[in-house]
Amino acid sequence: QAQLTESGGGSVAAGGSMRLSCAAPGYHRYLYCMAWFRTTPGKEREEIARIDWLGVTRNADSVKGRFSISQDSTKSTLYLQMNDLKPEDTATYYCAAVGTCGGGWQLYEAWGQGTQVTVFA
Repeated sequence: QAQLTESGGGSVAAGGSMRLSCAAPGYHRYLYCMAWFRTTPGKEREEIARIDWLGVTRNADSVKGRFSISQDSTKSTLYLQMNDLKPEDTATYYCAAVGTCGGGWQLYEAWGQGTQVTVFA
């Protein structure tokens, strides 16, 4: 059973933009660090971006300058704005939550089911 719910995935041409959303009802009330991950066959799970309870963000080098993470005012919805998409961004994207930022993906306690993003040339 998915604990969080991602939406907004789909197919887009290279250079385009997409915005992913993650509904986190309940979990945001006690899991104060949230992040976006992506998985691709043959590659390890990659943390794309994270945001802590103060709103401090961190982005992976692979998406720095192109992607940005944010939350709504209630912190019940997480977003990932993706600009200048490249074919190598094709992956399944997941949102996740944990009590405190700082650890690797293995420490995240709540996960969504994933949403597929495909970028074509």
